[in-house]
Amino acid sequence: MKSNKFYKLLVAMLLVLTLALVACGSDDEGDAEGTDDTSKSEENGEDDGEDTEEPVDKGEEILSQFQYDPSNTGEPIEGGHLTFGLVDDDPFEGTLNFNFYSGAPDAEVLNWFDESLLSVDGDFLYDQEGAATWEHDDSGKVFTLTIRDEVNWHDGEPVTAEDWEFAHEVIGHEDYTGPRFDETLRNVEGIEEYNKGEADDISGIEVIDDKTLEITYKEATPSLLAGGIWSYALPKHIFGDMEVADMDSSDEVRKNPIGIGPYKVETIVPGESVTYTKNEDYWRGEPALDEVTLKVIATSSVSQAISTGEVDIVNDFPADQYPDNEDLSNVEFLAAYDNYFSYLGFKLGEWDFDEGHVVENRDTPLQDKALRQAMAMAIDGDIIGEQFYHGLRWEANSIIDPGHRLYHDPTWEGYEYDPDAAIALLEEAGYERGDDDFFTDLDGNEMSFNFIAQAGGEVAEPLAELQIQMWEAIGVNVELYNDKLYQFNDFYDRVGNGDEEDDPNVDIFGGAWSTGSDVDPSGLYGKNVRFNFARWDNEESQDLLQAALSEEAFDLDFRKEAYKDWHDLMVEEVPVFPLNFGLEIVPVNKRVVGYSLDPDSDLFRYDIGVTEEEPQVD
Repeated sequence: MKSNKFYKLLVAMLLVLTLALVACGSDDEGDAEGTDDTSKSEENGEDDGEDTEEPVDKGEEILSQFQYDPSNTGEPIEGGHLTFGLVDDDPFEGTLNFNFYSGAPDAEVLNWFDESLLSVDGDFLYDQEGAATWEHDDSGKVFTLTIRDEVNWHDGEPVTAEDWEFAHEVIGHEDYTGPRFDETLRNVEGIEEYNKGEADDISGIEVIDDKTLEITYKEATPSLLAGGIWSYALPKHIFGDMEVADMDSSDEVRKNPIGIGPYKVETIVPGESVTYTKNEDYWRGEPALDEVTLKVIATSSVSQAISTGEVDIVNDFPADQYPDNEDLSNVEFLAAYDNYFSYLGFKLGEWDFDEGHVVENRDTPLQDKALRQAMAMAIDGDIIGEQFYHGLRWEANSIIDPGHRLYHDPTWEGYEYDPDAAIALLEEAGYERGDDDFFTDLDGNEMSFNFIAQAGGEVAEPLAELQIQMWEAIGVNVELYNDKLYQFNDFYDRVGNGDEEDDPNVDIFGGAWSTGSDVDPSGLYGKNVRFNFARWDNEESQDLLQAALSEEAFDLDFRKEAYKDWHDLMVEEVPVFPLNFGLEIVPVNKRVVGYSLDPDSDLFRYDIGVTEEEPQVD
């Protein structure tokens, strides 16, 4: 039997390799230890001989090292230009409409020129400050939504209630090719009948007048007040005569998209860059900048891009590069909780394109939850956070991230790293070692799994290797699929978000998820959603998720307890398990004003400006 001592040796060897690789570009073990020691000495004092308890909420301690807002509070100059860096090692896909996109890079492109009709506060609850206001009846099922008179599309046409209705009709259509027809949309009265072709329209949606839409939902749920209303319109005067199946590939989505946001798309270099000009007719007011350029910046080039002033802001700075760049003189590093978790998942089934739901039908040893539990115990999230990300990521205890502060509970128990317990669990479940010292399956056959991992930055490959070594240390044979990492688009096509069937040779996948405004996990683990990449079909899970969306769940304590019960089920069943939470770290050139990561801030993108003609350089 492989000992824990052998595992530690493997980890030590791989970490030496990792640090050697990263030292060539950005990372440094001394920096990581120095950062960690400084925070501890300030918190607890040095060498006082007393035992101190580690804070329960690691994230709060890490976040306290940063600020939300830049120090620059000057007045923006007229005619300013800003360059925004989209950090990605792949081209953005270019599905530039909120009703069709699926990848986070496209969302970054979209956010500069389009926006939700409804806005949310720091707790992700709808407020009345957006492009539309709302009210509901006493039942909580009927919402009246009113679009402000001054809200127009970039071509000057007014945004109408019919545009909002049309977005629902397109997403609910049987020929719709995007990923948005999920449990949230299915809650609209009559939309499933419309989807099945049993009705010509959606009975629960009524256009009251040009600017007023009424939507009736089947169930009153707390999610309806927290991102549960589909809030992106679709210009009917542009898309109304198109076949639904052709919309996401049309020039109106790929080449000439329009929206309602503060900037208009001027030019697109597919996958590489976008130039925007100010929307002088923006409903909140005239934007502070005349022009914005978005350009894709490779992870390996981001440090140079911010130090030379090539970009003023990037969407999310790689945490592994932060220690070597934190002292740059021309930028300030801001941070906030990232609505994000990284995770590992197990492929248990496939997506049924005809029926539109997951089918948990794979004949794989991974159907045994004891094996999945053992593999979760084998992964050390603390080592990943500390050594690969210099302590700026920390072990995730749950799929509910700390950015959702009403629901996240740092005291919930997840999977503690315990390779000895993992081995004991496998042996207790009846697994035995083969001649190669790996466990065989329960029938005595050799057992090996393909692990698909995503490319991105210098740590991606050594991180995948470390995870494989951690599984090897408990006697589970895992190999990197095709001995390579996969770029973003190819990765998700194979995992299950493409137009083709899931790759049948993928057994385990490692990914990350931005959770959005609604805490409800149904959009990831519901039976009828494409984003359920594990293809996990569990009736108890569906019942618990529904309980968290019931009328009783308007009571915050009840809803939090429902999510606690669901969390406990996820820990027991392990279709996926979380690895790390993290911070959104954003370097901001010192000439930038009007930018904020504060979740309670009332600043918007149209407020962002610059106080100097040229960016500062290091």
